[in-house]
Amino acid sequence: MLQHFGLYEDARHFCDWLEVAEWFDSRGPKKTAEWLGVPRKAISQLNSPIDMTLLRRFAQSPSHQPGETLYEVMRMVGDDLLAHLHMARERIAFAAAHVERWSIPHAAETIEALFLPRTDPGSDEPSTAVANYIRSEGLGDVIQVLVYPDRRGHGYGIGRYEDHPRFDFSRVQDEPDVHFAHKSGFMCKTTATDPDRLRALIAGAHIDASTPA
Repeated sequence: MLQHFGLYEDARHFCDWLEVAEWFDSRGPKKTAEWLGVPRKAISQLNSPIDMTLLRRFAQSPSHQPGETLYEVMRMVGDDLLAHLHMARERIAFAAAHVERWSIPHAAETIEALFLPRTDPGSDEPSTAVANYIRSEGLGDVIQVLVYPDRRGHGYGIGRYEDHPRFDFSRVQDEPDVHFAHKSGFMCKTTATDPDRLRALIAGAHIDASTPA
């Protein structure tokens, strides 16, 4: 169906579960577990009783009609998936029109970040918009940090992209313009809006390569 609607490639980009589902369906749990690098038992541990019930009920009947519970559940899944993919494209277009790439010199390295400035109107999910943009542009191995408007304040959120190991934003938690830093270090929120100050906070959270893990 995704191929029929011309959405298969978008789904491969923005639905991490799709390729795993294809592997499981065509190769089975053992090969899928090996491909994922997890024990075979992990696949069973992730089984959902909802999935199992829906699949069993689907297989029990040669056809499914509008108004039937299973048919309507399948319709809801399809509607949500289509809405998700269309929204992902809209967010990418928004990010592409506004995003700035920052290359921040720090020590002997260069930190690569993407900055989404505050606009009116803005994105409903600014961090997701930037993350989707990174995927669509193939920048996943380059970008380390995201900077995006804080939806609950006038400042910005700063976070590591895909949990990049070289940044710990709890390091800047005592800065006067940082009002929240997650204890795990994956992000912080700041009232700062000046780009130079935002870049300084990013540099302050950077973990030098020489620092022991």
